[in-house]
Amino acid sequence: MKCPALVVFLCLALTHQEFLMAADIPHPTLPDGAGPIEAAAPMAFTSTASGLKYRILRKGAGGTPKANDTVEVHYHGWLDGGQVFDSSYQRGESIEFPLNRVIPGWTEGMQLVGEGGMIELEIPSNLGYGKRGTPGGPIPPDAKLHFLVELIAVK
Repeated sequence: MKCPALVVFLCLALTHQEFLMAADIPHPTLPDGAGPIEAAAPMAFTSTASGLKYRILRKGAGGTPKANDTVEVHYHGWLDGGQVFDSSYQRGESIEFPLNRVIPGWTEGMQLVGEGGMIELEIPSNLGYGKRGTPGGPIPPDAKLHFLVELIAVK
């Protein structure tokens, strides 16, 4: 049976990255102190126009923050190899900050989850620390960042 030309074109147009996006990816291992992931949480990531990838692991009952809001969160951040570079869970206390004072991937991503919710973010380098990384710190240049974030409150 021959495939119509359009089907072949569509198959060839599907890039490797889009294929990976459609694949089921296991949920992250939750750090001690994190709330639960909803049973119906998606296994695949969604991508925004900027290149941010995310999946809502628990829908929040409250409103979503705006870029100029201050949020209180618990978070866990790691690099591609699984190396944890920062975690409020490990410190045992949440953190509060204005969304417009953090990396662009956080500003964009946190506006996608409701208060009380949990989101997983995969932040490309250009929406993170870019070519500079964190000089003398744990994030190398051009690093992709992964975060598990619970939005405790919008202030």
